[in-house]
Amino acid sequence: MELEPVTSAHSIEICLIAIVTFLVLVLFARLFTTVVRRLSRFADSFMPPRVARVIGVSVGIVLFWAVANGLLLRSALHAIDSSYAEIDALFEPDQERPTEPFVTGSSASLLAWNELGRTGRRFIASGPTVAEITALTQKPALSPIRVYAGLPAGETAEQRAKLALEELKRVGGFDRSMLVVITPTGTGWVDPSAIDSLEYLHNGDVASVAMQYSYLSSPLSLIIEPDYGAEAARALFSAVYAYWTTLPKNHRPKFYLHGLSLGAMNSERSANLFEIIGDPIQGAVWSGPPFESSIWRQVTAARNSGTPAWLPGFGDGSMFRFMNQDGSTVPADAPWGPVRIVYLQYASDAITFFDYRDAYRRPGWMDAPRGPDVSPQLRWFPVVTMLQLAFDMAVANSAPMGYGHVFAPEHYVDAWLSVTAPEGWVADRVASLKEHLIHRSGR
Repeated sequence: MELEPVTSAHSIEICLIAIVTFLVLVLFARLFTTVVRRLSRFADSFMPPRVARVIGVSVGIVLFWAVANGLLLRSALHAIDSSYAEIDALFEPDQERPTEPFVTGSSASLLAWNELGRTGRRFIASGPTVAEITALTQKPALSPIRVYAGLPAGETAEQRAKLALEELKRVGGFDRSMLVVITPTGTGWVDPSAIDSLEYLHNGDVASVAMQYSYLSSPLSLIIEPDYGAEAARALFSAVYAYWTTLPKNHRPKFYLHGLSLGAMNSERSANLFEIIGDPIQGAVWSGPPFESSIWRQVTAARNSGTPAWLPGFGDGSMFRFMNQDGSTVPADAPWGPVRIVYLQYASDAITFFDYRDAYRRPGWMDAPRGPDVSPQLRWFPVVTMLQLAFDMAVANSAPMGYGHVFAPEHYVDAWLSVTAPEGWVADRVASLKEHLIHRSGR
C-alpha cells in the first residue's frame, strides 16, 4: 500500500490488550456457567437430571443471546447514534448557506440548510463549479445539481424521500441528461471522488440526490444492525423511480444508482428486480460492497472458472463487471447489455472480503494469484484470521487512498466511463481529468 515498513510489533500493547480480553471472556464464561447451573437446578426439581442440564444450557444460550443482541447491542447502537447526531448538527465554519435559489438549502429550497446535517451541507457545497468544469473540459458546462435530505428533514423515511423528490423537481433535476440516486454511507457521507468525477465527465449535466438514514459509521452499522438504512434507500429509490417512469422515455434523464460501503449494499436492496424489469434503469456503480451484499455475493460465487475472488469475471461481462486499481479484466470495447453494473473493489478491503465463515475455512481471495495489495505473508489460521479481518474492517478507512476502503478518484473515472460511456473522452483527456481529481483530493 506504499507505506513505510512496520518497525515494531507493539508487543507490550498487544499483550495488555490480550490480558484484558482474556479476563473479560473468563468473566462472561463464569457468569454463563452460574446462570446455567441455577437453571438446571430449578429444572431438576420436576424433570430428569440429564434433561434438566440440556434445558439449562439451552435456556442459558437463548437468554445470553437475547440480552446481548436485543438489549445491549441495540441500546448501544441507539446511544451512539444519538451522540453522533449531536456532532452531525454542528456547522462547519466555512460552509455558508447558499444564496442561489436553485441550490438545495437556500431560502427558496424545500429543505432547510440546518436540516441537511453536516455531511449533507458538505455534499451540497463541495461540488465543482461551472468555471472549474469548463476550464478542464474546454466545453460549455452546466452547474451540477445536488439534492440532499438530512435526517432532521422528516420523521420518516417516506417523508424525507418525498421532500427530496419535490426538491429534485423544483431545481430541474429531471431536465438533466444524467440522474443518480445515491445511498450514502452510514454517517450520511457521500464520497466526493465518486460524484465529482461523474460531473466532470458529463460537463455538469448531472443531477444527483441522496438521503441520510443514520449517523453511524458503516462498519459499526454493518456489524450491529446490517439492515440499518435499507428502508430509507428503498423509499428514496421508489419515490424517484415512480416519477421518472411517468416521463416520456425520450425526454427523461438516464437513471443510475451509486453507493459506497453500507450505501452500496442498501443501494442494491433499493431496486426491486420485478419492479424495474419492464422499464429498467441504466446501471450502477457500487464501490466497496460489504460482505453482506446479497447480489455481490451471488455474482462473486457464480464467477467464471479461473477468475480470482477479488476480481471475478461474470458471464460475458454484459451486465456485471468488477474493477480494482488496474481496471477490469473485461476489454473496454466488449459490448454491454441494457443495464451496466460495475463493482469497484480493492482486494485489501476487509469490509468487502470479511466473512464469518473465515473462522473455519480458508477464503478464496487468499488463493494464488492474490490481489496486488494483499500481503503474500498473510496466512490462514482457524478463528484467528477471522478476528484479524474483523479488526482490519474496523480500520479499513485509515488506509492510503486507493487501498483498503478508501477509493481513489481516478478509479471512479474508469468506473463511470465504463457505465455511462460519455463521448469525446480520449486517453489524454482522461489522463488530465485523473490528474486534476487527484490534485483536488489533496494527494
